[in-house]
Amino acid sequence: MLTVAEAIAAIVRETSRLSAVRVKLADALGRVLAEDAVSDLDSPPFDKALMDGYAIRAADAARPDARLRVIDEVLAGQVSRQSVGPGEAIRIMTGALVPIGADAVVPVERTRLEEAERDQTVVVVNPAGLSVGKNILKRGASTRQGTRVVPAGRTLRMQEIGALAELGRAEVAVFPAPRVAVLATGDELVPVEQTPGPGQIRNSNESMLVAQLRSMGAVAHPLGVARDDPAELRNRIGKGLAHDVLLLSGGVSAGKLDLVPAALAEAGVRQVFHKVLVKPGQPIWFGVKEPSGATRPVGAVRPCCVFGLPGNPVSSMVCCELFVRTAIRALAGIEPAEPRPMRGTLTRDHRNVGNRPTYHPAKWEWTEQGGRVEPVKWVGSADLGATVEANALAVFADADRNYTSGSIVDVLLF
Repeated sequence: MLTVAEAIAAIVRETSRLSAVRVKLADALGRVLAEDAVSDLDSPPFDKALMDGYAIRAADAARPDARLRVIDEVLAGQVSRQSVGPGEAIRIMTGALVPIGADAVVPVERTRLEEAERDQTVVVVNPAGLSVGKNILKRGASTRQGTRVVPAGRTLRMQEIGALAELGRAEVAVFPAPRVAVLATGDELVPVEQTPGPGQIRNSNESMLVAQLRSMGAVAHPLGVARDDPAELRNRIGKGLAHDVLLLSGGVSAGKLDLVPAALAEAGVRQVFHKVLVKPGQPIWFGVKEPSGATRPVGAVRPCCVFGLPGNPVSSMVCCELFVRTAIRALAGIEPAEPRPMRGTLTRDHRNVGNRPTYHPAKWEWTEQGGRVEPVKWVGSADLGATVEANALAVFADADRNYTSGSIVDVLLF
């Protein structure tokens, strides 16, 4: 039986990123950039004023209470037709192009205006702290033309979106959001709005997994419920294989009606592994459906990653977080694709019972002393209600061990 690390490594080996597509910049948030974004001009594209004041020659303000003639005013977005000569100043606003001849901007609060003869406006300048280049952002100080601003492989956050907009990128090449089909299985499942009868349960896994996938940046397509009937299961699996990922919930253990592995084999899905040394979620199944040439629909030329998750809800949740998220990240071009845990200090003693590493629902918080983690009260893989109090999974890697308060453990944040 594979360890969690071995299973994750197998998923990464079998999964390659999707082909890049071009999208509008407004739709690129959270996606991974597929090509370097290079600046087509200097930023800023001109010497600009960093504050409201007067553009002057620094040498003219070398003495206290220097008096300079104001010859023009320039606002942001305007260009003065005047140049600054000896003894002259131009009123300037923040962001405006610094006029020719000026080599400093004196803030307005360090000046005062007075009227001179023939209605000539004069500004009196306090020269304290003034020098050549003061309060001017030089052309190209931020970025030079030809500089790589956003590298390929970068996940686009708000700041990258802003930088790309500054580069004039109305469209960008990104790796698309993986399309994931979600198929619940089992005769016992009823719609969430229905009151279950004897032996029935509501189909909570579909809603949970769809939300979980969307929080990962995937596009989730629920396929409803496949009953414990081989023909119906084959039909629903066939529809799901047209996606980048097919996610099945239930039917992967060793019970009489655990039909999923056989149905997937019949559909031509190659098994990569079945069962992982993990709690909860040991029956997890993973395989790949390779393209089949002319029999595949137009455009469906990629392998489909297929996961069979255990039916118990917390098992499905944990396996989705560990294994499906890895595949989603790999398909979306996010590196590294593997989970990257935080670290936390246990706030109380905990006993990890059994022979497998356990991913236990927990509360994690950051304090001045670092991360702190408290396992929530949880009675097993069917106890979905306990996860409502959790924002993380505490990793108790050592089987059959007492963990004392103050122990350091890995933590996966939801």
